[in-house]
Amino acid sequence: MIHQGDKEQNKIHEERVVLANTTLAQSSVLVAEDNFRLNYHLMPPAGWMNDPNGLIYFNDEYHVFYQHYPYEPKWGPMHWGHAKSKDLVNWEHLPVALAPSEIYDMGETGGYGCWSGSAVDNNGVLTLIYTGHVDGRTPSEVQCIATSTDGVNFNKAAVNPVIAGAPEEGGFGFRDPKVWQHDGVWYMVIGYGKDGLGKALLYKSSDLRDWSYIGVAAEGDGTMGDMWECPDLFPLGSGDDHVLVISPMNMGTTKTMYLTGKLSYDSGIFDYRYAERLDYGFDFYAPQTFVDGQGRRILIGWMNMWGAQMPEQEHGWMGAFTLPRELTLSEDGTLRIEPVEELKSIRGTHHRVSKLSISADTEVPLAEIHGDALELIAVFNTNQLAGDAEFGLLLRCSEDGSENTEVSYSAVDRKLRVDRNLSGTGEAGVSEVDLNPLEDGRIKLQLFIDRSSVELFANNGMKTVTNRIYPKPDSLGIKLFARNGEAYLESLDAWKLTTEG
Repeated sequence: MIHQGDKEQNKIHEERVVLANTTLAQSSVLVAEDNFRLNYHLMPPAGWMNDPNGLIYFNDEYHVFYQHYPYEPKWGPMHWGHAKSKDLVNWEHLPVALAPSEIYDMGETGGYGCWSGSAVDNNGVLTLIYTGHVDGRTPSEVQCIATSTDGVNFNKAAVNPVIAGAPEEGGFGFRDPKVWQHDGVWYMVIGYGKDGLGKALLYKSSDLRDWSYIGVAAEGDGTMGDMWECPDLFPLGSGDDHVLVISPMNMGTTKTMYLTGKLSYDSGIFDYRYAERLDYGFDFYAPQTFVDGQGRRILIGWMNMWGAQMPEQEHGWMGAFTLPRELTLSEDGTLRIEPVEELKSIRGTHHRVSKLSISADTEVPLAEIHGDALELIAVFNTNQLAGDAEFGLLLRCSEDGSENTEVSYSAVDRKLRVDRNLSGTGEAGVSEVDLNPLEDGRIKLQLFIDRSSVELFANNGMKTVTNRIYPKPDSLGIKLFARNGEAYLESLDAWKLTTEG
């Protein structure tokens, strides 16, 4: 039910949503099918996109909200964009869900907006929980809710903000609420920092409106950044096993992490025993998870990075999301991260290469495998490699050899690398991660190429590497290579990928 106070408050919000959607529709016409528009990833129709927000399976459909500025392809006062899907592959864009309109999320300068948050199904009412941010206001960040009965049109609650500020002064940030339900009680974790330590604050509520502060669920050890953005604390595995996903600020090259351990709902303490980087690429930030109708824990992240060059801005849009990834917890506390099964539905033309020896210091072009929307699964055998041998694939190769993205594995140091120094315009650099062969001595590389992105899942999701690349449109070749010794390819399966859209 919408009370009279809610109706009065939401008049301005409705006007701003209409304006945002009108501008977005006009801008979308101007966003041409440029060389960098992705084929099978979710991206904005126009304007700016960053953090995924409000991921939820609601009324038998997948809903994704996101940080969005509909007026220009750059960061501005944040709105919530909205898209939905029946299969996690084909997405339908819906009207903007939230626009800044109230004293707690609307300011006079550019530093304001409806910042990141989450979504829950409250007995059939789709409820968004977000941070209202206004630079210069005290406090600058508060937690708010908005509700919808149709899953499209949202009303901000008259009781906002539902959490009017951080539990103590002197902190760094107080944002990005992630809400879930346990034994009939709602819990919220909020990103925070103080005294140089990133922290996840825990709250609870019976009705999503009156919240009580429990305490610090977890904090860093001095090496995990000084503020934890976009915390996501969720059960995975058995018993009280939980995972905390964070995006730590000021932690060098590490932009996302996951911590695994035990959560006690009685004490509110998450006792983590294992911590690791979540993705080892340059372009992966602010991931969020949700549970779907099959009980799977699915993760989606922002496939860009703050401070990086973003060539697509020249074409009227910016930002994309990673492929949806299913999470499972191993006995040793590590996460297994794999692309969802639904992605097999877009596999088209298939080619296979089997039992190929690659001579030392050679490149082997694969004439039948080429394109800018591909899935590749390559299996190499390392049992007979020379000690310093290196092997891999060259992706999005130009005919003159001036462009490629190199994916390599070094046997001597057991490093998996993605080198985008020749990947075209945009950022350069080499991503790397330690990777041991599987028990049988094999290295399995599953790659998704999509115009301006490469996502790598190694050894059945033991490690992932996500990067944006911006090659020329005619750089479409695929090659195998070996260095410092002969390499052995057991199999390479390649599919062209095509969606309904």
